[in-house]
Amino acid sequence: MSSVLVFTEFTNGQLKKGALELLSAARKSGLKVQALAVGAGAKSLVAQLGLEGVDEAFVADSGALDKYNSELFTEIVSGVLSSKKPAVVLASSTSLARDLFPRVAARIGTGVASDCTELEISSAGDVKARRPMYAGKCSAEVSFESSTTKIVLMRPNQLSVTPASAGKTPAVTEVAVPAKDLATIVKEVVKGTSGKLDLTEANIIVSGGRGMKEPANFKMLEELADVLGATVGASRAVVDAGWVGHTMQVGQTGKTVAPTLYIACGISGAIQHLAGMSGSKVIVAINKDANAPIFQKATYGIVGDALEVVPKLTEEFKKLLQH
Repeated sequence: MSSVLVFTEFTNGQLKKGALELLSAARKSGLKVQALAVGAGAKSLVAQLGLEGVDEAFVADSGALDKYNSELFTEIVSGVLSSKKPAVVLASSTSLARDLFPRVAARIGTGVASDCTELEISSAGDVKARRPMYAGKCSAEVSFESSTTKIVLMRPNQLSVTPASAGKTPAVTEVAVPAKDLATIVKEVVKGTSGKLDLTEANIIVSGGRGMKEPANFKMLEELADVLGATVGASRAVVDAGWVGHTMQVGQTGKTVAPTLYIACGISGAIQHLAGMSGSKVIVAINKDANAPIFQKATYGIVGDALEVVPKLTEEFKKLLQH
C-alpha cells in the first residue's frame, strides 16, 4: 500500500504545530500514514504520533542528534526513504527542512516542491501543490512527473489541524545513527533570550516598520504582543537600521510567515515584505498614509499614527480579555 511519510519536527518533547498540520493532511489522503522523527528524545513522541493516527513510526533517537547536523540527518533520512519508498514525503518548510531535503533529494534522485501553500494528495499517491512565485505576484501549480517518492515542503499555518478519529498503536522502528567521521560538528547553538514562539510558528504576529519612528517605540509592540500572546516581527528597513535583530525580520529576505492574525504597524508594504506575510489569514494594517500599499492586502485598515493607535489597541484588548 502507498504511504505518506511525515517528517515530524518537535521541540521540548512536543510535536510542532506544522507537524500536526502535515499529519492531518496525510490522514486525509487515505494512504498509510508514516512518521519519521529524528533527534534526541524522538522516542518520547511515539504516544503522540499514535494519537495522531500514525500507522508506522521511525525514530532516530540519540544524544548525537541533539543539534541539527546536515551530514547525519541526510544519512538517516535518505536511508529511511530509500528503504521504505513512501509515495509522498511531507515536511514543514522550516530552515532545517529547507537545508536538509535538497540534500536528501539529491541522494535518492528525486525533486522537492518547496514553500508550498496548497496541497492535494490523491489515493494513488499523486501530488498537486501550489507555491507562490515572484514575491507572491503569482503562484504555480507543481506536480511530479516521474518520481517514486515526491517531497513536498509546506509553509506552516497553511493547512488545518483536524483531530484523528481514532488513535492507533503505531509499529515502531528504531533507526540506527550511523557512525560517521563528520566534516562539521555543531558545538553550541546560541538562542535568543525571548521566550516567544518563533515567527514561523506564531499564530499571532505584531510587526513594526519605520513608522514606529525609533527603536524604543518597539516596546509598544511588545506590550500589545504580551496581551495577545503574540510574537513581534519587523520590516527589513528597521532591521537594516539596527533597531532589532535579523531573527525578527519578515519578508522575502527574512522569514515567511502565515499566522492567523498579522498586525502591521507603521509598515508601508513594500513588495518584499508582502511576499513574507501575504499568506496571513487576517491582516490588520495601521499606517498614517492612506495610500500605503499595505492597505491593498489588509483585511482591516486603520489610517492613523501607529504610535497613537497601538497603545489604544493594547488598552482595549486588555479590557476585552478581562471579561
